[in-house]
Amino acid sequence: MQSKHPPESHRLRLGRTSESGRFYLLTTVTRQRNPVFSDLHAARALIRILARQHKVGKVASYAFVVMPDHLHWLVQLQDDRLDLLMHRVKSISSRQIGQLRWQAGFHDHALRREADLRKAARYIIANPLRAGLVDSVGDYPHWDALWL
Repeated sequence: MQSKHPPESHRLRLGRTSESGRFYLLTTVTRQRNPVFSDLHAARALIRILARQHKVGKVASYAFVVMPDHLHWLVQLQDDRLDLLMHRVKSISSRQIGQLRWQAGFHDHALRREADLRKAARYIIANPLRAGLVDSVGDYPHWDALWL
């Protein structure tokens, strides 16, 4: 018998809206946690795509880190919706990076206070350190933050 309710992950999205001007911490993961972005060229291609979204005014990008198998991105949404933004980034990057396949969906966390921004940025850029990929944040090549 088929359930009348969508899977739990889809129910979490119901009623959720994108708010222009709001800050979001976005996370998305490669399919099967494939470490596609261990490759320098793949990581830099994704970074160029993120920069383009900033340049064309879809978001104001405040911080990001491209990990081997996922992306954390702190943005202020401008002229876009979260679902369209993430669909676009995933679609363009999948076309440009042959071996890249993304897991369906993404996680977003709306930030409530401007004070949360620096805390979120520190969390993002320290991800490679916590993962044991480097001994110092400065040793990891695939991140940027407005404040640093």
